[in-house]
Amino acid sequence: MKPNYVEIDLSEQWESLLAQSGEQAVLLLKHSTACPISGAAFKEFKVYTRKLKRPIVCALVKVIECRAVSNDIEEALGIKHESPQALLIHGGKVLWHASHWDITYERIEQQVNAQIAKG
Repeated sequence: MKPNYVEIDLSEQWESLLAQSGEQAVLLLKHSTACPISGAAFKEFKVYTRKLKRPIVCALVKVIECRAVSNDIEEALGIKHESPQALLIHGGKVLWHASHWDITYERIEQQVNAQIAKG
């Protein structure tokens, strides 16, 4: 089954995704492939992407393999890097972010619904 998210591994892809957030909300997961907590967050993210109820772009960055992209994200958004880290972006701004065990399907669903409804 093809995933409902894009994996970005180039700075140009990140810049395009950030620009796209001007038109449509983006849910971005920064994922460490070496961390079991990040693995749990990635599973929750994948559950969310399979049950999308709102028009939103979902994207994944593997932070170990793509450190430069991860650094670009931190610099552009002004949010200190953590992994795992979920970021909800719209209009180039972070509406919500969470890390570690706070990244659950329920929390993502709640925040996407609340933040997108506001705006």
